[in-house]
Amino acid sequence: MATSLCTHVPALFLLLLLLVSAPCNAGILRTCKFDAIYQLGDSISDTGNLIREHPFSPFARLPYGETFFKHATGRCSNGLLIIDFLALSAGIPFLQPYLNSNALFTRGRGVNFAVAGSTALPVETLADNGVVAPVTNSSLSRQLDWMLTHFNGICHDEDDCLEKLKTALFIVGEIGGNDYNYALFQGKSFDQVRSMMPLVIQAIKDAVTRVVGYGATRVIVPGNFPIGCFPVHLTVFRSNDSDAYDGFNCLKDLNNLSSHHNGLLKQAIKELRKELPHATILYGDYYNGYMRLLNKAKFLGLDPNSTQKACCEIGGDYNMELNKMCGAAEVGVCKNPDEYISWDGVHLTQKAYQLISGWLIHGVYWKLRCGV
Repeated sequence: MATSLCTHVPALFLLLLLLVSAPCNAGILRTCKFDAIYQLGDSISDTGNLIREHPFSPFARLPYGETFFKHATGRCSNGLLIIDFLALSAGIPFLQPYLNSNALFTRGRGVNFAVAGSTALPVETLADNGVVAPVTNSSLSRQLDWMLTHFNGICHDEDDCLEKLKTALFIVGEIGGNDYNYALFQGKSFDQVRSMMPLVIQAIKDAVTRVVGYGATRVIVPGNFPIGCFPVHLTVFRSNDSDAYDGFNCLKDLNNLSSHHNGLLKQAIKELRKELPHATILYGDYYNGYMRLLNKAKFLGLDPNSTQKACCEIGGDYNMELNKMCGAAEVGVCKNPDEYISWDGVHLTQKAYQLISGWLIHGVYWKLRCGV
């Protein structure tokens, strides 16, 4: 039997393999032989649906998209998103937004149903809880309806769908962050937001059940980011109490909300695995991916002094003013977005997404049982 190369690799080199960016995972998902990826979610994943609902959205103009595409595509970043890096690794073209009437949705491409600003809960349910969804009505349930409509168009019958979708990857989320953000920004207490979480988790759980019912066999369900580290939250919920901040200068209470959501989501995934044993359902750890950016900023080529500043900048401690958003005439852009984590105070830079996607791929690859 040949001796494994890994037994001779120094421990430091193994550590480097875990810390390097997405290009070292480039193409690894090709062995999974996915012929399509289907994405549900919000602005973390939207590749152009919101700007087709609202053409005058800031995401429809530069500087959004400036780094990779050189023009705005509807992605809420300066370039590529996590879903784009997953597609590259799988050898699949970038996912077209479902609302793009000119897109050619053929097998081997997949579809992106995510809409920036969307919520896990229907807007009516949010309203019942005293929360307004100001950006879009295209919540998770509507995206699932779009997905069903799409599958009805490409499948001859249920058996045909099961056959076609068994070689696809489904990503449900990240979703739910906007439910909490809208509640927080509209004055709800942390306890009130926490009380919404079982409803949000159930909506995500129901979504996974639906996509598996459509024919999905491999599903990734990402958790929420540590929102207490985001420039927009650090600006809005700024505190004079030093004990409110952790060692990374993130707001503890907000990160605790994200952690609580993620804990409930992991439990829901465990339940789904028992209920749907024929499907592989995996948790996507965005939270710890983000914290790794903070912890290893200098090593990763990020500016340690700018980890909580927006690249699309206006000034101040976090380069963030709520009434002067990225894309406005008076709002500038940093010289090197690759040194920043945050693009506009809410969304991340292409570099940050690239790094997180690399760790995500590394974390789920073997569990997807590709090449087995």
